[in-house]
Amino acid sequence: MDFLEKLLNINSNYIVIGLLTIFFLMEQLFANPFAFRKRGKHLFQNILFQITLTLLNIFVIVLQVKAIDWLNAQKIGMLFWLELPLWLKLIVSVMLYDLTTYWIHQAAHKVPIMWRLHRVHHSDTSMDSSTTFRFHPLEMILVYQVGNVITAGIFGTDVFSMALYYFILNIFLFLEHANLHYPNWINKTLGKIFVMPDHHRVHHQQEQFYTDSNFADIFILWDRIFGTFKTMPVSQMKYGLEEFEGDRKQSFWYLMKSPFINVKKR
Repeated sequence: MDFLEKLLNINSNYIVIGLLTIFFLMEQLFANPFAFRKRGKHLFQNILFQITLTLLNIFVIVLQVKAIDWLNAQKIGMLFWLELPLWLKLIVSVMLYDLTTYWIHQAAHKVPIMWRLHRVHHSDTSMDSSTTFRFHPLEMILVYQVGNVITAGIFGTDVFSMALYYFILNIFLFLEHANLHYPNWINKTLGKIFVMPDHHRVHHQQEQFYTDSNFADIFILWDRIFGTFKTMPVSQMKYGLEEFEGDRKQSFWYLMKSPFINVKKR
């Protein structure tokens, strides 16, 4: 447990930078399932989202942590009703954070005002490891970080388990978005429980029927249980949203303002 504490005390920005460096380098060195142009420009545009979120998070994360600590101090949430070993409580807590995110993610596709923010992530027509950063900062703060507080309020999860969840989540997000070939066998083994890259690629497919599926981030179990799991061959996939095609609509500034303007769906 001491090792885990030290691991989670590492600045998350260092972890994210390290993961991006590893995966982006592999994308340049190895064959890719999808051929994209202007990778340097694409990387720069997506990094601007992460920089913006990091600056805003200086203030917001403090509030999120204080809110969860207060809920824990009041012993609010289901996990306070159970006597569980620490290791089991950590596993259950990570799964509960992921389960809440699954439902929030599904709502982000169905509630129009939430979709205006979330479509920024789906706008990427050249998905690669840097797409991990392409989220509108308001979505991350007003939707997902508030969702973490709600999770703590309902289930009694704590800040330590949230830190572990995000550590694992960051690894999965880079795996899922990277423009790399992965062996087919992982879909039939690890893919029974965990989200695999081919699962998440379906979620980024341009056709709405497939976009509205595979909402989980870590445990594909949620999609399998709640009937939102879909598959399709990688060779048939086309990423992004038609209404965001073109260099102008792929720019950071356009995407930042896109939730507040009328972008006609094609």
